[in-house]
This record gives sequence, C-alpha cells and structure tokens, in this order.
Amino acid sequence: MSKKSYVTGFPRIGEQRELKKVLEAFWAGKSPFQAVEETARTLRQRHWEYQKSAGMDYISSNDFSLYDTMLDTAVMLGAIPERFRGLQNEELYFAMARGNADSVAMEMTKWFNTNYHYIVPELSRQDTYRLNAAKLINEYKEAKTLGITTKINLIGPITFLGLSRRIDGDDAFELHAGILPLYEALLHEISQLDAKVTVQIDEPIFVRDTPPKVLSLIKPTYDRLCSVSEHIEIIVNTYFEHACEAVDVLVNTPVWGIGLDFVHGPKNMQALQRIAHSGKKLVAGVVDGRNIWKNDMQKTQKLLETIAETVDREAMIVSTSCSLLHTPFTLAYEQQMTSEIKNWLSYAVEKLDELAVITKRFFEGDAALEAQERAMLQANISANESRRSSERIHDAVVQKRVEGLRDTCRAEAYETRIARQKAALGYPPLATTTIGSFPQTPEVRQARRAYKNGVIGTDAYEAQMRAYIDECVAFQEACGLDVLVHGEPERNDMVEYFGEQLNGFGFSENGWVQSYGSRCVKPPFIYGDVSRPEPMTVKWSVYAQSKTSKIMKGMLTGPVTILNWSFVRDDLPREAVSRQIAVAISDEIDDLQNAGIRIIQVDEAAFKEGYPLRKEKITAYEAWAVRDFKLATGSAAVETQIHTHMCYSEFNDIIKTIEAMDADVISIETARSGNTLLKIFKEVGYKQEVGPGIYDIHSPRIPTVEEMVSQIKALLEVLPKEQLWINPDCGLKTRKWEEVKPSLEHMVEAVRIVRGECDC
Repeated sequence: MSKKSYVTGFPRIGEQRELKKVLEAFWAGKSPFQAVEETARTLRQRHWEYQKSAGMDYISSNDFSLYDTMLDTAVMLGAIPERFRGLQNEELYFAMARGNADSVAMEMTKWFNTNYHYIVPELSRQDTYRLNAAKLINEYKEAKTLGITTKINLIGPITFLGLSRRIDGDDAFELHAGILPLYEALLHEISQLDAKVTVQIDEPIFVRDTPPKVLSLIKPTYDRLCSVSEHIEIIVNTYFEHACEAVDVLVNTPVWGIGLDFVHGPKNMQALQRIAHSGKKLVAGVVDGRNIWKNDMQKTQKLLETIAETVDREAMIVSTSCSLLHTPFTLAYEQQMTSEIKNWLSYAVEKLDELAVITKRFFEGDAALEAQERAMLQANISANESRRSSERIHDAVVQKRVEGLRDTCRAEAYETRIARQKAALGYPPLATTTIGSFPQTPEVRQARRAYKNGVIGTDAYEAQMRAYIDECVAFQEACGLDVLVHGEPERNDMVEYFGEQLNGFGFSENGWVQSYGSRCVKPPFIYGDVSRPEPMTVKWSVYAQSKTSKIMKGMLTGPVTILNWSFVRDDLPREAVSRQIAVAISDEIDDLQNAGIRIIQVDEAAFKEGYPLRKEKITAYEAWAVRDFKLATGSAAVETQIHTHMCYSEFNDIIKTIEAMDADVISIETARSGNTLLKIFKEVGYKQEVGPGIYDIHSPRIPTVEEMVSQIKALLEVLPKEQLWINPDCGLKTRKWEEVKPSLEHMVEAVRIVRGECDC
C-alpha cells in the first residue's frame, strides 16, 4: 500500500518536559549548551521512533525547535535584527528570543488562535538575507541514520512574511522578491538529500480572510518553488480553518499535495471538487490536533467516506488536523485520573494509534483489521458512548440557572463609577501596581507539591503560603507600590487553579503543552456543566488585606480566558460553556467585595486569542465573549473597581469591543511593541484607565530607572497622567526575585521622578 498516514508535526518539549528542564538549567548557568544539544537529539530520535512504531508513513523533521520554529526560520534566512549581529550560535539564538543585558528580545505573539506564542521576525528593506540550512539538513540526515525517511517541515514564505514585522513601517510582503530566492536555494539543497524528498510547506496564513495581494503571491511563489527540482514533492499545508480561496489558486500550480483541516475548517468540503479535478493529493486532517478527546472513529469514517465521494480514495492521505504540538504528550503518566474520564481522552502518542486504525480501516476496510486493531475500534466506540451518557456531564441545576439569566451590566455608567472609585480608593495619578503573580520559588512549588501529594497537611501548607504572602506584602510596601497583590503562591496556573475548584473540570498530572520557549502550561479540561461549589480566592485575598492598610487587589481569571486556555468539551457550544463559567466568576466577585476587597482584577489574557480566523464568525464571538465578561463583572458594586489584563494582542481591530467590556482599568502588554498599541486607545477616545506594561517580564534583563522614565514620558505623550497606571507588562510568576525586586524598585523610582517633574 502507498503511504497514507500523515502526522503534521509532533510535540517537542518531551514527555517529562526534558527540553524545558535542560534549557532552564543552561540559561541559569548550571549546565553547558552541550547538554541541551544532547537532550534535543535524544528527544528528536525518541519522537521519530514513537511515530515509526505506530506505523506512521509521513513523519516530520525540522518540526523540532529549541525555542520556536518561526525564530528558527528567521535564523535560517539570516533575518537577524541589527542589535544582535555581534552575537553567534546559541548566544545569538537565545538573545533574539529572550533578550540580554544589552538588547530587548524580539516581539512575541500568539500563533493564530492558539495559546502557542511565536517570535515575530523583524524585517527591513536595508537588510541582506542569507540562507543557512544546516539545522534542517542535519536533522533530516539524523533521522536517516535511524532508518527513517522524513518529510521536511518548513514555514512557507508567504506565512513567514505575513507574520513578520517591518521595522521600517512598510509592508513585509514587499520583501517577497528578496525572500523567495532563499527558499529556492533551500529547496535546491534539500533536493540533494534523496531521490525523492517530501516537503511540507506550512501556509496557515491562507486560512485567514486572504486579501488579493496575498492571493496574488500564491501562484508565482509555488510555480517557482515547484520548478526547483523533480526530486521534491511539495505539500502546501494549512490548518485551524478553511482555505478555500487559496485552494482555488493552488490547484493551478505544480504542488504535489494540499493539506486541509476538516476538524476546524469544515467549509473545506467546498474545495473538494477543485482538488479532485486537479489530480493532486489531498492530505485530509481528520484527527483533532488541538483537543484531547478521543476521536469518534465512526464519525471520522463517515467523514472520510464523504470526502471520497468527490476525491479519489487513492489520492487521499489521512492526517492530523494540525501539529500535535498543541496537545499533551501521552496518557501513560496519568495515574491519578479516574478511569472513566481517562478513557475519554487521547494525547499525542495515543492519537498516533487512532490515526493508524482510522487510516487502515478507511483504505482496507474492517476485515483487514487485526485483532488488536478491532479491539481498539470497539473500545473507541464504547468510550464515546460512555462519554455521551455519563452522569458526570449534565447538571440540571446549572442548566436551569443559566437558562434563567438575563444579560447584565454594571449598575452605573463608567464616568459615575470612576468618580466614586477614586474618591473611595484615593490612589494617585500614575498609580503603580503589578499584574498579580510574584515569583514561584522552589520552596513554594515544593510546598504545593507536598500538600497535593499528602506529604504535609492543610495547616502546614497554608502556614507556608501565608508566610510567602507576608513576604510579598512587606516587599511591596517597602518598594512603595500603590496597589498591592498577594502574589498568588497557592496557584499553580491562572486557569488550572480555578478549574480545580469548579465542578465540570478535569485535570492531568502530566498534560503539559508548550506555550513558548521552555514555558509549559497544563490546561484543565472541561467535560461537564460548570458550577462553583464554594469561594475560591476569598480567604487568601482577605488574609493579604489584613497585612496592609494599602489597597489589596483581588485576582481572578475571566470566563473567556478560562474557556480559551482549557481543553473544552465538544458536545456543547463554546458560548454555552463560557456562560456557565461567567456565572461562577460573578459569584466569586460578589463574595470578594462583600469581604472588603475593593479592586478586583478579572484577567482576560486570552480574549483576543479566541477570535475566529474568519471575519464572518467574529461578530458572534464578540457578542458572547463581551456578554460573559459583563455577566461575570455585573455583580460588582459601583465602588468596586474592575481591572482586566490582556496579553500580546493587536487591539486596533477590537478596540470598540474592549470598550464594550466596560472594565474600569485595562492593563496591556506593550513593552516589546513600543507605544503602538497605546496610541490606538487615544485614537478612539478611550475613556477608561489604562496600564501599559513598561517593561518586559519575559526577558531576564533588569531595566534601568532611566529607561523607565523615558518609557513613562512616552506614555504621557499619548494619554494624560490621570488615565495611566504604571505596571510590568504581565505577571511575575516565571521570574526570579533577584530580577523582580530591582525591576519594581526601578519602576517605582521612575514614577516618583516623573511625578515630581509633572507636579502630581
């Protein structure tokens, strides 16, 4: 049988987060870079073997990265920002990603509508780009020594340009003529590797609403790339949505195959006729690469049969919908999860086995399945039926309460609220605060782990948490911050912590997913109706407030972020799940304010991340996302000030939606992108108060007082001092105290200097 099973890409952090651990040891100066290289080599080879053992026909190389594949692509093309050009090798690579003592890191933002972050390449017409294909070539040869012939994964030239930033302010696509020859040279080098090499060129930018200038690049790009060598077969791969407009063009190029996502882009069914008439291979993404539920093999079989009514079966290849990077590694280490719930799940390694059975069944029929495969199919059918009928899923009380709710909003208009809040709270112009979390020290993590494992009791655990809160409060008072936070030592993650206290949520021991670099998150999964049995944060905030006469900010995660940073049940519309979470957060806000907490931050870090990739779906998303933020915060009294925080986002297209959320204060990440984001708030006449992050917490460097003074003065050129808060650009959980303390001290000193100069 010809090759038929296809894995778009595979997780790289390691099943026990081995890459994370060795990277952080290297960055801390505790191990040499050789240890990083050895671990990376071990992981690559292990991951290839896992896929080979599962019977996968198309296995990727160059999907592995020490930090990010967009960063790898920039390095491969010689797109090195001028401030890093004196560096070499790993020092250069990690400085671009993380910054160093002399230079800020490159900007980082979300990869489409996922929680993965990529490094944004910086391009300029003045730059000279040069190809360096060593990483890609070496990894292909490395796999060959194991007897595995891989397909080579590349970020496509159109997507690379579309996701890059022109530092001179012009259109990145204007550099297409300079970048394309490098891709041709790259394919020429690849063509020397074997008699036939399959190259997967990822062009996910095609799933967005594709403007004419992008569509016009597709044919000349792929006509040229396909003409480089007859030894290469190119698959243009897309994911996360439909790519019908791009398919219309691609079918008229010499590409060998087209990859489409039929899980998150069902409209791709409309492209089947064009693919069928073109005679090209269809890589059909039917195994969900973004969620953790077991594939419904019966449903997938019907989908494939439907596709085969239009596209010749022998022209089809069965694939994951996208890279498995977005799922945890394996269920093998999940020992504490209830067997019923575990039986509903499938992580990356398990999806390989699903893909193998689905592929064999589709191409050869049930009769061809061996006993083990037939047993797996039957187990799959039983597991899906169990999930549909389980009493864990449905809660009539929750459903009745949510159905009876009306849309809510704050009792008074913003202008009335803010006047009463300022009178009650008494904070100064350029009020200083932080986003919420403080460093999670080894001692804090150890105490949480010991408590979770039953090694220490509740009293001992809570005593350690209170001691850490005491330290956080004492430092903030000594530092001179205006509005304090308790530091969140009790929280493992801003979503997981809340999920652990809500009904309808499930948790993993080892369900880690890469967010950026070495940063991993362990998203909860929502399997049933959501409710809040009891207060989640009140005792910690009340305790922290008892330790200071200054304002103590309560910290919550908003409903849309909890939804977007969880693996969400697929048997209920996302908006229905979000509404249930919003009710729970509303109850928590009411309890906090009744306990004397006067400022409550409801983080919506993932609000923009959840935006649909197609404009036709945006209005509906905005309507229920805003509805549920307002439902969550609608319980706040007029004098209770509601803050929110949003992470790496482009706000120019959603600023009106942010206004509609009606938070009293919004903090945003601007440190890596200058004041571009802030200017948007001025342009639309944004009334509410804003806290633009004045330093980048994702970098270990400590900004100077002078830098911060300059940054604050730049902010004052955009918005008046009465409208500005001063804060870091995100939480400080991942930083070390030796970085955090001087940085915050510098921030407060910078504010003191600026206040003195503007007499406020």
